[in-house]
Order: sequence, then structure tokens, then C-alpha cells
Amino acid sequence: MLEVYAVPQMQQHQPDVIFQQDGAPPHWGMIVRDFLDENFSDRWCGRGGPIPWPPRSPDITPLDFFLWGFVKNIVYKTPVPSLDELKRRIVTAIQNVTSQMLENTWREIEFRLDVLRATKGSHVQIH
Repeated sequence: MLEVYAVPQMQQHQPDVIFQQDGAPPHWGMIVRDFLDENFSDRWCGRGGPIPWPPRSPDITPLDFFLWGFVKNIVYKTPVPSLDELKRRIVTAIQNVTSQMLENTWREIEFRLDVLRATKGSHVQIH
């Protein structure tokens, strides 16, 4: 996903973007860090990265503040009878993410980062 879609898009449209890596164990293996070093050099933050994760930061991960809740609301609207149905609902939920939702999420990221900068990393509640 990163190599095929995200990195080319970021390099074309946001060449100075700082890539934010979460702390999931599969995302901080050496092969991943080498890939990020090669593609973002000193412009990525996360475990083992050149930029440490901001301390006491508000939730600045779009997957956490937007996507997982959106998917969960669709997937678990009614009880899930089988694994196949669960997979189908997840795919359907992801396919229902619109470009307007992504634009709104981008604006929300900018707002959250502005709050983080203004408070110098202090704990804040963002709803």
C-alpha cells in the first residue's frame, strides 16, 4: 500500500510531508524502518524513527480518530453471523469512505496539529 500508492502520492503532492508511523509491532520492523528511511529520510516519526512521537499528544492518528470508528459503526450495526460476512462488511465500509470524508479528515489533522503546536505538546481533549 505504501510503496504502490501512498508514497508516490505524497512525493507528488506533499513532498515535504512528515510521515507518521503508528506503534503496531508489524510497523516498526527493520524492513519497514529501512523503507521509511529510504523514502522519507528524516521526515517520519514513530518508533525507531528520526522524529520521536510527540509526548502527551492528542490523538493525531486519522485511523484512530476517524476510520476505525466509521468502520465499526457500519460493520457492527447488526450482529455479524459469520467470518465471511465480517470480511464483506469491512470491505463495504472501506468502500464507503468518500473523497469528502478524506478532505474533512485532512482538515481535522491540520487542526489537531495546530492544537498540538500551540500547547507545546500538553495534554488536551479534542472531540
